[in-house]
Amino acid sequence: MAATPATPWLDGLRFAFGTLTVFPVKVTRWDRDAARGGMLSAPLAGLAVGLCAGAAGALLLLAGASALLAAVAAVAVPAVLTRGLHLDGLADTADGLGSGKPAEDALRIMKQSDIGPFGVITLVFVLLAQVAALAQAYGDGWQQGALAAVVAAMVARLALTLAAVDGVPAARPEGLGAAVAGVVPKVGASVVTVAVMVAAAGAGALVGSAYSLPALFAVVGAEMVTDGLLRHCRRRFGGVTGDVFGALAETAATTALVVLCVT
Repeated sequence: MAATPATPWLDGLRFAFGTLTVFPVKVTRWDRDAARGGMLSAPLAGLAVGLCAGAAGALLLLAGASALLAAVAAVAVPAVLTRGLHLDGLADTADGLGSGKPAEDALRIMKQSDIGPFGVITLVFVLLAQVAALAQAYGDGWQQGALAAVVAAMVARLALTLAAVDGVPAARPEGLGAAVAGVVPKVGASVVTVAVMVAAAGAGALVGSAYSLPALFAVVGAEMVTDGLLRHCRRRFGGVTGDVFGALAETAATTALVVLCVT
């Protein structure tokens, strides 16, 4: 389908859902314009993933399962719906950063198919943190658990939007990182950030007035942490890669869940 003035937003949605999820959406364009729309639409893909994850945990809890089992389901669903892409990126980035080698060697380590000790350790602790945080949320009720799952998923994809902002270079000339690096205008990134903040606060208010501010703080805290990680990856690798995007997404989700637990 050729792009027309009336359908560029649809191309962006297809790009977002087709590249970031397993939903049966065909990517009809693979150019900078479509990538820009896709990265701006990334939080919408996160919303869809989060709703599925939150619903899975809530249904288990309502069926009589424990909060821990509901949390495991809420963590497993996003992994399935993204083909484990972000978790794989997290592990590879941890191996690259942990190697302490120059950028070229670190990037080569990240491209290898196996996972090294830094990647394994990071995956274990991140998944444990996500399950523990969601177990606490579902322990307070199915609405609170679903809220945590949805906010974490949206914030994770917002991290992708911000990592693709104009001025952030690609570390390699090929791959998904190169396809989306620098495509998002700063004004657009700001608008999407505000929209996610409003959506998170609004979702919190639907659960209860006491949850609106924690949901907002979760967005702010997650993006502060991922901004620090993004800066570090730019210094170490010279830019972003697809793996770095995955690491940012998982870091944002985990941070958001922790903030929700402590606020």
